[in-house]
Amino acid sequence: MENITEQLKAALAATRDINQLESSKKELLLTDLAAALRTNVDTILFENNKDLQLLNLDDPKRDRLVLNKERVAALAQSVLDVAKLPDPAAQLLSRQVLENGLILEKKAVPLGVVAVIYESRPNVTIDVAALCLRSGNVCLLRGGTDAFHTNSILVQIIHEVLLQHQLNPNVVQLLPTDRKFVLELLTATKYVDIIIPRGSQSLIDFVRSHAKVPVIETGAGVCHTYVEQSASIDKAIAVVANAKISRPSVCNALDTVLLDREIADIFLKDITIPFKEASVEIFADEHSFMVLNQLGYPYLQKANEADFGREFLDLKCSIKVLDGLDQALDHIATYSSRHSECIISNDSKKMERFMNAVDAAAVYANASTRFTDGGEFGLGAEIGISTQKLHARGPFALEKLVTEKWFVTGNGQIR
Repeated sequence: MENITEQLKAALAATRDINQLESSKKELLLTDLAAALRTNVDTILFENNKDLQLLNLDDPKRDRLVLNKERVAALAQSVLDVAKLPDPAAQLLSRQVLENGLILEKKAVPLGVVAVIYESRPNVTIDVAALCLRSGNVCLLRGGTDAFHTNSILVQIIHEVLLQHQLNPNVVQLLPTDRKFVLELLTATKYVDIIIPRGSQSLIDFVRSHAKVPVIETGAGVCHTYVEQSASIDKAIAVVANAKISRPSVCNALDTVLLDREIADIFLKDITIPFKEASVEIFADEHSFMVLNQLGYPYLQKANEADFGREFLDLKCSIKVLDGLDQALDHIATYSSRHSECIISNDSKKMERFMNAVDAAAVYANASTRFTDGGEFGLGAEIGISTQKLHARGPFALEKLVTEKWFVTGNGQIR
C-alpha cells in the first residue's frame, strides 16, 4: 500500500450517506452499536489482550490501553448517552426575510470528514465514531500501533452495524498505523475537513507543524492544583490525592502541586499517607524535598526545571512551594498547557481572582481536575479536551462537530 488516497476519496464520498440521515435513524444506529459492543465483549477483550501482551506490565500506556468488561460496558453506555443527545446538525440557527423578499436561513450542518490521530486509547475509537455518526460526520481514525488489534475489532463491529442499517461502512474508517501515511493525511485538504490530534505533546507539535488541513489541538494536559493558605487541609489532601491517583495516565490528572508556604509543611506531612500507599514518585523543590526527606518519604527526587511543565501521565508529580497567589498565577502562566487548573481555598476573593486570571479551558475551585471530561460535563462523550480557543475549547463533544451554512431562498431576485 503506497498511499491512502482511495480511503480518503471513499471518506469524502461517504459524507452524502451520513449527513442526510434522519436524526431518529442515527439514534437507532447508535442504540444498535451499544448493543453490539455488549454482545461482543468477549471478542473485544480477546483482541485487546493481544495488544496488552506486547506491552511491559509497568508501561504507563497499559492503563490507557486495557479494556475489561466494566470498561466495555461503560463504552456502550457512552454510545447510548450520545444517542439520546439532541442532533446538532440541521438545527435552524436564525431566519429572516430581507426587504427584497429573500428568505435567509442559517443552519448547523456537519463538518464533513473528521480525522482523529490518537495513541493507545481504544475508547477514543468508539467515542469518536459515536459522536461523528450522531452529528452526521464521516470519521477517519488513525490509532496507534499499541492498540491495533483492539481498534480493528471495534471498527469491524461498527461496520457490521452500519451494514445492518444499509449504510456505507466508509463513514467510519480505520487508517493504517504506518507513519508514512500521516503526512498524506495532514495535507489532504481536498478530502479532509478537520484534523484532531489527541495524545502526547510531541504528536500535537508534529501535527501542528505539518498540517495543511485545519487542526484543533486536544490531549496534552499539564494540570496544577494550588493549595492556598486558607485552604482546609483535609479537603486539599482529598482533592490532590484524587487528581493524581484515581487515573494518572489521563490528561486531566494532576501534574504539579503548588503550595502556599504558610501551610506547606502540614500539607506535605498529610499527603505522604495517600501518596505512599499509591507509590507516587515526587519531584520536589528545595523546601518540599527537605520536609519530605525528613519525613522519610520513600519515593522522592529533587526536582529540576524540566519537572515543571511536564505531563507525567504516571504516578509521578512535582511539588513547588510559593509565597502567595501572585507567584502561583505566575507559575501557572509559565508552565500551564491551558487544560485544567485548580485552587483549593476558603477565601472567596482569591478563588474568584484565580479563576478569572488563569487562562485555561477549565478552572476549578475546591474540586479535582479529573472532572474535565465530556461525560462528566453531561456531553455524552468527547473527542478530546481542546486547549485552544477556536473553534472549540474544553471537552470537544457533539455540539462542536458542526459548522454553519446559509440557505437563501428567492423568487427570481437579482442584484
